[in-house]
Amino acid sequence: MDDRKAAILAEIPRLRRYARALLRNRDAADDLVQDSLERALLRMDNWRTGDSPRRWLFTIMHHLFVDQMRKVKRRGETAMLPIDTSEAMSQPAHQAEDVASREILDALQAISPDRRAAILMVAVEGFSYAEAANVLGVPAGTLMSRIARGRDELRSLLDDGARRRSIRVVEP
Repeated sequence: MDDRKAAILAEIPRLRRYARALLRNRDAADDLVQDSLERALLRMDNWRTGDSPRRWLFTIMHHLFVDQMRKVKRRGETAMLPIDTSEAMSQPAHQAEDVASREILDALQAISPDRRAAILMVAVEGFSYAEAANVLGVPAGTLMSRIARGRDELRSLLDDGARRRSIRVVEP
């Protein structure tokens, strides 16, 4: 296997993590990763040798994700993908971190896909603002605006959830 294909294969765990965070459905995320890898392997000539394939692969994945969301909107289907059956099963929380993590994931899923993608690129995947803006195909100012608005939305959603947990029903 040549070095370019090996470099692409090394990025699969990151691609999978980003896709699962975007879609929150294991099967749909794996399909998105597979489609991205297919497209990348078919268009290997577009990748400059010597550069890390990470930004290039994430750009491909983002474009496929946007195309997929447009198709969903055109068909009139809901933009939210179904929750995995393992996520739908009720399980008691063993640690406070589990509850907080679930709330954050739920809040991330509740914000718009553009804002979610911007936050995930910078906060989870570690891209700089300039790199993330390049991958998402938007100006840096637009990216920063999406991140700021997304963070505000997340704060609001998470504060609201904390308030709901603290309310107790008292029966007379």
